[in-house]
Amino acid sequence: MIRVALVHDWLTGMRGGESCLEAISEIFPSAELFTLVRVPEKISPELRAIPAHTSWLQKIPKAESKYRHFLPLMPSMIEKFDLSGFDLIISSSHCVAKGIIKSPHAVHISYVYAPMRYIWDRYDEYFGPGQASIPVRLAARMLRTSLQAWDRKVSQPSRVDSLIAISQFISGQIRNAYNRESQVVYPFANLERFSSPRQAESFYLMVSAFAPYKRIDVAIRAFNQMKLPLKIIGSGQNEDQLRAMAGPNVEFLGALTNEEIAHAYSKCRAFIFPGVEDFGITPVEAMAAGAPVIALKKGGVLETVTEETGIFYDEGGLIDAVQKFESGQVHISEAACRQRASQFSKDRFKTELVKSITSTWACTRAEPLDIS
Repeated sequence: MIRVALVHDWLTGMRGGESCLEAISEIFPSAELFTLVRVPEKISPELRAIPAHTSWLQKIPKAESKYRHFLPLMPSMIEKFDLSGFDLIISSSHCVAKGIIKSPHAVHISYVYAPMRYIWDRYDEYFGPGQASIPVRLAARMLRTSLQAWDRKVSQPSRVDSLIAISQFISGQIRNAYNRESQVVYPFANLERFSSPRQAESFYLMVSAFAPYKRIDVAIRAFNQMKLPLKIIGSGQNEDQLRAMAGPNVEFLGALTNEEIAHAYSKCRAFIFPGVEDFGITPVEAMAAGAPVIALKKGGVLETVTEETGIFYDEGGLIDAVQKFESGQVHISEAACRQRASQFSKDRFKTELVKSITSTWACTRAEPLDIS
């Protein structure tokens, strides 16, 4: 029986990447897990149950909230894991997870949410003016080139046999950063959460972490000007600034349960998505609840939302898009939204991923992979 290792950057909460990791662990129930830092109370029971190995970062006080400060040291942390006894390694990576060192006989397949996002396309959103202190920005500038070189090196065939991207958008970024091609296997939404009947009310909705690249500030400014009701679910680093700029028509609901979020999707007039995302799971969730999506015409959302399920706008065009929707010029049916979302199921994700993994194994090892 082959030994399987799953590698994930860190486990400090449950978002789209962690849901994908959980689904991968269902394919390989005997796998062991390697991650830099793990906060058991913030992850699912299924992920807690996997035998886990962590780095020395786990022993640092407050590491669960300060782990990003250790970014320059993460390459050496991930490379110190001993995976010499494993035959198949599946890394789930947006930062350094795909940088593990494998045995010569092992097959390493990396499911990539984004090339190491802090140093490539998202660099300015994390370390640009106004996003970090001057010392942090200077340190990031000094380290960026060396981190990019490391990320490029560990993403080559000698370290990763196959790269799988979460979208065509990310596949293009992989090509630009690593000069490698990648397959695409789209993530999924837990569709069963969104079976409630839709009863649309007058408010618009956002569900998001409060990070700069989510562009929540753009939505708040637009809705302040239109004076239309906007409800925002989530929390994060920019919450104080966002609350300060919001008018009385903008309501912050905090971090809600999955059930409460699903209820909000079913009640909203439309879902607002102003950021550029690698894939973007929340528009799929909104469509699964039957809600139209109003989205910036960039990034992974172009591969999920269609003209039958939403309205796209160019930079600076959010107000015009909402007003177009308000005027009734565009009619979007609940059935079309739910049908589109149904294409991003968990079963489809697992089937496509298994097909990709077994194909890579067969090509690399010249023998079939028995997943039973």
